[in-house]
This record gives sequence, C-alpha cells and structure tokens, in this order.
Amino acid sequence: MRYDPTIYRGSARHYCNGRPPYSADLVAVLGRELPLGLGGRLLDVGCGPGVLTLELAGHFSEAIGLDPDPDMLAEGARRAGERGVRNVRWLRALAEDIAELDLGPFRLVTFGQSFHWTDRERVAEAVFDLLEPGGAIALIAPTVEGRGVPPSPGHPLIPHDEIKQIVARYLGSGRRAGRGFAPAKTDRYEDALARTRFGRSRQVFAPGRPDIVRDVDSIVDGCFSMSSSAPHLFGGSRDQFEADLRALLREHSPEGRFWDWPGDTEIVVAIKPA
Repeated sequence: MRYDPTIYRGSARHYCNGRPPYSADLVAVLGRELPLGLGGRLLDVGCGPGVLTLELAGHFSEAIGLDPDPDMLAEGARRAGERGVRNVRWLRALAEDIAELDLGPFRLVTFGQSFHWTDRERVAEAVFDLLEPGGAIALIAPTVEGRGVPPSPGHPLIPHDEIKQIVARYLGSGRRAGRGFAPAKTDRYEDALARTRFGRSRQVFAPGRPDIVRDVDSIVDGCFSMSSSAPHLFGGSRDQFEADLRALLREHSPEGRFWDWPGDTEIVVAIKPA
C-alpha cells in the first residue's frame, strides 16, 4: 500500500496520554522468548512517539526508532530527553525502505501496533536480512479477543461502542485512515510471516494490567490518537465533536474516571535460524 502522510496528522501530542500501556511483564516475557535474550541492538519500526522504543531501550546497547511521521519522531525525541534516555536514534523512513538504509545488524526488530500498515511480506523479508543469526522479529499489540477479563476495580468501562457511534456520526460508517479508509484485515500476522523465510512463528501473551484507570482527558486523547479519528478528519467540527464526546463520558461517569481493560499484550515472535 502507498503511504499516506495524513494518517496520523495531529495525533502525536495525544498519543502517549491516550493509549493504555503494554503489559508490565512485556520485557520479562520477551527476555524469555528470545533465543539470544535482550541486549545488542534494537530496531522499532513504526515507532510513533516511541512508546515501545523507550520501554525497551534500556535493555539494549542501542535502539533505533523508525517512523515516517516527523511529528511522531519529534515527540519521541522529546520524551527521550525528559527521561534521560540517550541510546536511541530517531530515523524518519518507511518500513518498506529499511533494506536500503544500511541499518543492521539487530538482535530484535519490533512492530508495536504497526505491522498492519506495511507491505507485510516485503518488510518481513527485509527484517530477516537485518537480523543477526538467532535474532527475532516481534509483532506486539494489545488484544482482548479470547482473553479473560479480570474483576473491575469499581469504575465503569470506557463506552467504546458509543464513542464509535459518535465518530461515525461525524465521519461516516467507514473506518477512516488519512485521505482514505483503513485496509481490510485479510489474515493473521502469523500467516504473513509463514509466507516469508521466517516460516513458523509463535504467539505468546504477557498479562495485561488489570487496574488501568483513566480520566476524561485521557480518553479524548485516545480518540484523537487513532488513525480513524485523527484531529484533522473532523475539520471545522472538531470542537463540537469533542464537546459531544465529553458529554457522553460525563453521562457514563460523573466523577470522570473509567476502567480501561485493553486486554493482554500479544506478541507474535519469529526467529531467524542461527
């Protein structure tokens, strides 16, 4: 697919406050699943504002966050500076271009909720060449489907279905993405990897955080962090959309607190043979 630079226009500043965190056990699970363990060099493809990059960087000698969106990279660099993280390099590029960038070798290449935006088989083949023998590709995303739901900490759940209805009222029923619409999901990540030199992959889960409580501002940021409801899509109706969204949230929780259960963190791992 051709990259559309408007997919996340205006979303960078909303992203980190609006997206729930990955599993607290993500690093530990990765360490167990990778034949070479942590350490060495890390490439995080489609890094956005560096959520995954910065979570993992301290466990590697060097990390590169790669993304085509300059605002996302600037936000990642700003957050790295705030945290005093100095072993990350931020690189503006498409995933499809990594074969020509002379970046490798890497011990681990990650995609945090970004692999679906790429030409998957082409990109996976390029990653295979970048990895050192025994290195791994890891496709990481939260998933609710098929996962057990923990007990509620007492706050109402985020009304995701009703939020989608408000978005549809403003933007239409098709799932927007930049100038067009989001690509249809055709098969699983495991199926795409099976068509490459990686061949077999495995799916593991890091347990989700059962006690995430978010406020109204965070949920509004979460909505604007999505490609399907990025700020620019609303045009001159953005303020009214936000007012309607905040009114809905107040109806569900007058105290303005919500429980967020994003599910467990799914990790699809494939290894380059040693």
